[in-house]
Amino acid sequence: MSIFSGLGSRARGLFSDNKGPWGPTGGDEPPPGDGDRGGPWGEPPKRGRRSNPLPAGNVASFEDFLRRSKARFGGDGGGGGFPGRPDRSVFMWGLLALVLVWLVFTVFHSIAPEQRGVVTRFGRYYTTLGPGVSLTLPSPIDRVQKIDVENIRVENLPSQPDAMMLTGDQNIIDIDYSVRWNIRDPELFLFELADPQETIRQVAESAMRAVIARVSLRDAMGDRRGQIEGQVMESVQRVLDGYRAGVLVQGVAIKRADPPDAVNAAFKEVSAAQQDAQRYVSRANSYAQQLTFKAEGEAGAFDKVYEQYKLAPDVTRRRMYYETMEEVLRRVDKTIIEAPGVMPYLPLPQPQKGQPPADSGQ
Repeated sequence: MSIFSGLGSRARGLFSDNKGPWGPTGGDEPPPGDGDRGGPWGEPPKRGRRSNPLPAGNVASFEDFLRRSKARFGGDGGGGGFPGRPDRSVFMWGLLALVLVWLVFTVFHSIAPEQRGVVTRFGRYYTTLGPGVSLTLPSPIDRVQKIDVENIRVENLPSQPDAMMLTGDQNIIDIDYSVRWNIRDPELFLFELADPQETIRQVAESAMRAVIARVSLRDAMGDRRGQIEGQVMESVQRVLDGYRAGVLVQGVAIKRADPPDAVNAAFKEVSAAQQDAQRYVSRANSYAQQLTFKAEGEAGAFDKVYEQYKLAPDVTRRRMYYETMEEVLRRVDKTIIEAPGVMPYLPLPQPQKGQPPADSGQ
């Protein structure tokens, strides 16, 4: 309360100095005497020393209040000396720190090896940053959006009741397949298509229907899956390139190809019979190849003998006769008839055949 009373006294002192056209008037000035007359034709009297309107105790209390305010907010009153006002130097240092942090986070950009940084200047595409540390203008002038270009994304297209496809032989097939893709041009991927993921799904479904409509049900369920996948992949890539989607299709995989559920059991039986028939045909082809290889080997051996026969017909004929007779007589019992001048032959193996086997215990 002493502070506010002191301020009120000072205000009253300021307004108490009322001046008129003939000089200062008021109770604080001594009245002019005969030799010191004031007015427009005389010199103004010398103003006396004004007393301090604020008592000494109030001044000390006001100065103590200012000192406590300085200690509370820090500083030495550089912000004008009013209580409750922080130091201006602290505010400036804080503002400088915020500016430095803002510059560091919006000017320097670290791009990973699998990423690319798309830079827009005032919302318009400007350039694409490669891996490493790059510099741009601070935000909001330049903005950088990091895009992963090596991540392989997979779009699974599940079968639905209204998503069955018609084959070339007027049959219905239910297919589950997936499309693998990644980003090739990040600037095109960001700005050319409103919804790239949905666009890829629709293009893949359209391409699959177009390819399935040109093949039969057996081909779609059988060995031509690889060809169908390759054709769909080429078609999807061609359409997306026409859209400038900035997408690279890595592959298409058919995970399931079945007829409708109503006839699925019958088709499985037919498929099993076809597989059995294919297995039997494979076995027959394998046996035929073995016989062919054996015949070719025998024919080659006969050609070699014929070459030797042409060089020495008599010797080759006799050698062939001996080899043939040896092969024939090896498996039959032989009987030698005694002739003049020839020593008789004793068939030793014959008695041995009639003898019982010796007892191993004796």
